[in-house]
Amino acid sequence: MSSRDWAEKDFYAVLGVAKNASTDEIKKAYRKLARESHPDRNPGDAQAEERFKAASEAYGVLSDERQREEYDEMRSLLGSGAFRRTARTGGGVPFDFSDLFSGASAATPGRFGGAAGGSSGGFSDLFSSLFTGTGGASRRTGVRGRDVETEVVLGFVEAVQGVTLPLTLRAPGACETCKGTGAKAGTQPSTCPACRGQGLVTSNQGAFSFSEPCVDCRGVGTIIEEKCLDCHGTGTVTKTRTLNVRIPPGVNDGQRIRLAGRGEPGDRGGPSGDLNVLIKVRKDELFGREGLDLTITLPVTYPEAVFGADLRVPTLDSAVTVRVPPGTPSGRTLRVRGRGVRRVDGRTGDLLVTIELHVPAKLSSAARRTLEEHAAAGPPAPRTRLDAVAGERDGSAAAASTAKGRRDRDDR
Repeated sequence: MSSRDWAEKDFYAVLGVAKNASTDEIKKAYRKLARESHPDRNPGDAQAEERFKAASEAYGVLSDERQREEYDEMRSLLGSGAFRRTARTGGGVPFDFSDLFSGASAATPGRFGGAAGGSSGGFSDLFSSLFTGTGGASRRTGVRGRDVETEVVLGFVEAVQGVTLPLTLRAPGACETCKGTGAKAGTQPSTCPACRGQGLVTSNQGAFSFSEPCVDCRGVGTIIEEKCLDCHGTGTVTKTRTLNVRIPPGVNDGQRIRLAGRGEPGDRGGPSGDLNVLIKVRKDELFGREGLDLTITLPVTYPEAVFGADLRVPTLDSAVTVRVPPGTPSGRTLRVRGRGVRRVDGRTGDLLVTIELHVPAKLSSAARRTLEEHAAAGPPAPRTRLDAVAGERDGSAAAASTAKGRRDRDDR
């Protein structure tokens, strides 16, 4: 999320809670909005999907104590007009807060809404890289690791019921020799003399103190004099690691699951990035899926459709008996409650059984005679209205053909 988003969006209003709302009140409001606007409950409703995304975004900030504190501080500063006063430079150009965001995005790709390679850090990143605040910048502890994305292919049943599976990744990991510090064994990084361990170099311009990352230590605050021989001072090495990943029940094809802190480790002891798992689901030979509902086609014979029947239908974990009412037409859908997809939040879909009349390609002599006797004795198909319209169309076509013939003769 970019810092501009933090400045322009009222997350309290999105969730419909007061600014002094407790954590439980925020969670309760979010769950209510998520249930009402979830895409599975509102298929094809773009507005509901946007409300769901907005609620998730707001909850992601307000549910985190540190981010909420930073968000409240930024909103308070903006509301007080702290950045609306004019900062005079040599040319006398007024300072505009929106220029601050656009300049930061251009100068530091990957942050403040820029290019990929790590998530933006919100209010704290903005002020740690541009301002000293009240006069002192906080010391940087390292550079956040990059996010990693991988793909897993699940069977249909695994996606519906959930599964725990081992996930093997070959990616940078923390160097075991230096424990991620980047320094040679037996040594430690020393404080950067240029920034005195702050990671930032400050310069005063008018009414504000601007800060930028120290070029000597790359904004970390420390310098490695003797680099680790295994990782060459980066604190990371490429390694193969295996994670046991729990895939929750009811995931969809194309869904992403984020595992916080399981991506690449940070540089020089910085926080690790996230691992994003892209879910791919194989099709099943029997079942389909519509949101939380499972679908299946049930072939029936003509006598079963006419007289009705009790037929066994498989579910994902057992079987159920479905009553086909007498006179059921082909294409009718019967609903079996509670035998669909079960989500971790307790919501459960249904099993939708679609009746399909089975028409045999070949008949025995006895079956053919029986069917012919039924056709002769049985009621005709209800095509009265169709036959009437077809007759009218045939009559109109014949009249048009006769009139055309007369015109042709007159022309000759």
